[in-house]
Amino acid sequence: MTALAPFDANVPNAQTRLAAGIPPHVQLIQMGVAIWQARAVYAAAELCIADCLARGPLAPEELALKTGTHAPSLGRLLRALASCGLVEQTPSGQFVNTTLGDSLRDGAPGAARATILTIAGSWQWKAWDHFLHALQTGESGMQAAYGNDLFGYLSGEPLHSARFNDAMVGMHGAVASAIIEAYDFSRFNNIIDVGGGKGALLTSILKAHPQVQAVLFDLPEVERSAREYLIASGIGARCSFFGGDFFEHIPSGHDACLLAHVLHDWKDDQAIAILKQCRRAMRADGHLLIVEAVLPDGNTPHHGKLMDLLMLTVTGGIERSEREFAQILALADFALSDVYPTMTHQSVIEAIPV
Repeated sequence: MTALAPFDANVPNAQTRLAAGIPPHVQLIQMGVAIWQARAVYAAAELCIADCLARGPLAPEELALKTGTHAPSLGRLLRALASCGLVEQTPSGQFVNTTLGDSLRDGAPGAARATILTIAGSWQWKAWDHFLHALQTGESGMQAAYGNDLFGYLSGEPLHSARFNDAMVGMHGAVASAIIEAYDFSRFNNIIDVGGGKGALLTSILKAHPQVQAVLFDLPEVERSAREYLIASGIGARCSFFGGDFFEHIPSGHDACLLAHVLHDWKDDQAIAILKQCRRAMRADGHLLIVEAVLPDGNTPHHGKLMDLLMLTVTGGIERSEREFAQILALADFALSDVYPTMTHQSVIEAIPV
């Protein structure tokens, strides 16, 4: 995946589509039927079709035996996947992976399978069943569906939790190079990545700046997978893991505090509470670095404006504009000093203690 796709800030708007000759009613119907393709790709991921085909061509009947499915129905799925470019049917009637479909293998670079299983998986779609409830009440769809918030739900679902952490790599992995290009991390000797998951972004920063030391701070249950990831990435000696809850305490003594894709998971009062913990942990000359979408004003298309509906429904959080970031930062005794756009939909928001 490139730095722009699939999360390009320049999302085509209705005027662009009209200029291309697509009538309004067709545009609307195309938006509505997107669920068909999403569920087809999800089924391919859940059934491990790419992994099965990685061993060689298979007929629908053979693949049905391996996946425990109804052969005629699976054949219909394969036909649809072929039309989407994930598989190809040979003259003998067997199916093989394409380059696109091969990326859906478990463990393939980019974590596409884990990402699809997370964002198009049944547990998250149950939250979307309560989207109107979220609009009517402000309560997340997750809370309505499961009686728990996202992270409370994941704490009791180890498989979904592991996939979610991998999905964050899949969704944001291509952003790292754009962030490093846009912002100069070489000024810092040590960085703490708060809520950094397995440490994918932090790993990229440390590889680009060999003089920097770091701490990865996240929930204790992330420690094992995070340490394995850091060691496998070759930066285990320069990055330690500290487990804890960022609502309660954040380790202090670092030049920079990094919050990447964290605040948008939370409502304003919760985001301010996290920021206040960061403020307590920071030196007077420290820098707070927030990596998130910064929503443009008005009618300007932006991926984050749709992502904001995901936050409302699944995490209960919110995507924010520059003005809204400045407001919550001020309430936690920070001043927004600059915003560094990147080649993706994400920006680096820099703030300093006041």
